[in-house]
Amino acid sequence: MTDLAPDRPAENAAAAPGPGARAAAQLRRSGLGRKLVVLLALAAIWQVAAVLADKPILFPTFTATMGALWDALRNENILLAAWTSLAVLLKGYVFASLLALVLVSLAIVNSLVREGLQMLIAMFNPLPAIALLPLAMLWFGLGERSLLVVLTHAVLWPFALATLSGFDSVPETQRLVGRNYGLKGPAYVVRILIPAALPSILYGLKIGWAFAWRTLIAAELVFGVSSSSGGLGWFIFRNRNELYTDKVFAGLAMVIIIGLVIEGVVFRLLETLTVRRWGMQR
Repeated sequence: MTDLAPDRPAENAAAAPGPGARAAAQLRRSGLGRKLVVLLALAAIWQVAAVLADKPILFPTFTATMGALWDALRNENILLAAWTSLAVLLKGYVFASLLALVLVSLAIVNSLVREGLQMLIAMFNPLPAIALLPLAMLWFGLGERSLLVVLTHAVLWPFALATLSGFDSVPETQRLVGRNYGLKGPAYVVRILIPAALPSILYGLKIGWAFAWRTLIAAELVFGVSSSSGGLGWFIFRNRNELYTDKVFAGLAMVIIIGLVIEGVVFRLLETLTVRRWGMQR
C-alpha cells in the first residue's frame, strides 16, 4: 500500500493534458476557433467546386485566387487601393455619425425635430445609397465629393435610427439621476444618454459601417475615388474588363478580409473595452 502512494502524482501528471492539447481545446471553445473552422470549410468547398467546374476563366480555384491576391499585394499595390477606399470611407463615416448624433440629440429635446427626423428616416432609410449616385455625379462630378454624398446617406439614417431607439430605451431612473444633478443639453446627452444607450449606438455603428463599405465598393465599380486614383472597386472593375477573373476574386477577397478585420477586431475590441467590461452586454 505504501509503495503505491508515490506513484499517484506521476499518474496524475501523465493523465493531465499538455500545453498543446489545452491550447487546442481552448481554441475549439473560443469563437475564433469556430470562425476559423467555418472559413476553412468554405475554402475547401470553394476549391472542390472550382476543380469540378474546371472553368478557371469563370470560377478560379481558391488556391489560384490566393495566388492572385499575393501577386496583387506584391506587384499591383492592392493595399494602396484598399487604403484609398478606406480613407474616403472614414471621412464620410465620421461625418455622417457626428451629424446623426447631433440630429438625434436635438430630437430628444424637441418634439418637432423628433417628428421631422422620424419622417426623414422613414423616407430615406429604405432608399439604397447607390441610387443617389447618378444625382451626386450630376451635382458634384466624378470625384470624392460624390462618394461622400452617398456614404453620408448610407450611414446617416440607420445610425440615427439605432441611436434614437437606444436613447428612447434609457430607463427613467437614469434620466432622473441626470436631472437631479442639473445636467442639461449636451452634458445630459454625453454623460447620461450616450453611456446608457451605448449597446444600441455600437450596433448602429456596425450597421452603418457595413452599409458604407458595400456602398463605396459599388460606387467605385462605376468610377474611381478620384480622377487620378481608384480604390478596391476600381481594381475589381479594371481586372474584370481585362478578363483577369482570379484577380477579380482576389479583389473581392480583400473586401471580405477588410470587413472581417473591422468587424472582428475593431468593433470587437471596442465592445470589450466598453459594454462588455461594464456588464451591459455578454
